[in-house]
Amino acid sequence: QVQLVESGGGLVQSGGSLRLSCAASGRTFSTYAMYWFRQTPGKEREFVAGISRSGRYTAYADSVKGRFTISRDNDLNSVYLQMNSLKPEDTAVYYCARDATVRTSVSTEPAIASWGQGTQVTVSS
Repeated sequence: QVQLVESGGGLVQSGGSLRLSCAASGRTFSTYAMYWFRQTPGKEREFVAGISRSGRYTAYADSVKGRFTISRDNDLNSVYLQMNSLKPEDTAVYYCARDATVRTSVSTEPAIASWGQGTQVTVSS
């Protein structure tokens, strides 16, 4: 089973930037689309961004469009989330996730095969 390890979270002021990274184990990284989700206490985990296995296609939640950018490096088995113009409402635990389905595109409601442990992002006002 693939293991996903996130890094890069932290505390940042409103308007600032952070870059999250997710390193995946195994040899099948380039076979699957990858995603970032986030969760705050008392709320369901929500989709933030997704990227197809080739990196050609991306998808974003409306709340982050124009501010966040997802990318991947299949040679390094890694996926990234560049977060700019951060807002206090972006505060959450961010999770990296691997698609359960082999597809050439990207979904905004994927079934997830594996989750990372999460990294906390806190944006102060």
